[in-house]
Amino acid sequence: MPPEPNGNGYLSGSNLEKVLKHGHFAVTGELGPPQNADGEVIRKKAKLLKGNCDAVNLTDNQTAIVRMSSIGAGAIVVQEGLEPIIQMTCRDRNRLAMQSDLLGAYALGMRNLLCLSGDHQTFGNHPTAKNVFDLDSIQMVQMVSLMRDTKVFQCGEAFKGQEPRFFVGAAESPFANPIEFRPLRLGKKVKAGASFIQTQLIYDIEAFKTFMTKVRELGLSEKVYILAGVGPLKSPTMARYMKDNVPGLWIPDQLIERMAAVGAPWAGKSKDELTKEDKKARSAAWQTEGIKICIELIQQIREIEGVAGVHIMAIEWEEAVKPIVEGAGLLPRPIV
Repeated sequence: MPPEPNGNGYLSGSNLEKVLKHGHFAVTGELGPPQNADGEVIRKKAKLLKGNCDAVNLTDNQTAIVRMSSIGAGAIVVQEGLEPIIQMTCRDRNRLAMQSDLLGAYALGMRNLLCLSGDHQTFGNHPTAKNVFDLDSIQMVQMVSLMRDTKVFQCGEAFKGQEPRFFVGAAESPFANPIEFRPLRLGKKVKAGASFIQTQLIYDIEAFKTFMTKVRELGLSEKVYILAGVGPLKSPTMARYMKDNVPGLWIPDQLIERMAAVGAPWAGKSKDELTKEDKKARSAAWQTEGIKICIELIQQIREIEGVAGVHIMAIEWEEAVKPIVEGAGLLPRPIV
């Protein structure tokens, strides 16, 4: 597994790192900061996730839309007794700003970092904004790992005091084109210093097994902790949209058909004929089935050699996390 430069055996001492290094099947979640300055939104979401995840991702201007900062939201999450994984994108900061923000994040109690390229600004609500991309995500992983392990800034200047010690992670999309290159790109992130990987949502288990076979052949599963991305589908419409519009996301037709089937009792009615009660009942049926599918996916993923945990992405549906984790037999979470 990842190197342990410190005598205590930990890179950061974060809860997530300890859970993984003790051999437990890890569970991370996702907490999306709001498009406003209301800290109570973060507190409410944190309460839903606390006790059900080992750590939670705080997204960084997700989908290139302005939101509360991941570090600001992360500070609130720390106050709530939940461990944050702050995300940082290359889109919005140069290397000076990255390092400065990470010093502040560490001082505020954050110990996990996920390095990302970031969605292009043209997809968000400020399409004419200038991007930065001073570093790419692999270079960011290397920079932060070296800040921790060699106690120097990216320019080579030594720290005059405490260095930030993060458990450094990166993302991987197993089915993005060119598919045959994905395990090799993962290897570059591992070589740069990534200690854990969170993948794009996985719905095609057989395709993921093929990806993991190549990962094991390259010896990467012995060097990095891989957390497979999972998430509950809310409706067949959502599933079809994701399949058709999200690059690198494969959703088997049988899953979409399964979601559609539970809405069959309402299928013969037009929009005008559906009452509020009908819509509520149909939505509840879809959500129940989506959670059930997610539980089944986790159970299958747990059987794949080299997978160290799951990352549950219940976007704006934090209430779904507990029944998913509970249904998958992953409660209570370990205390390490």
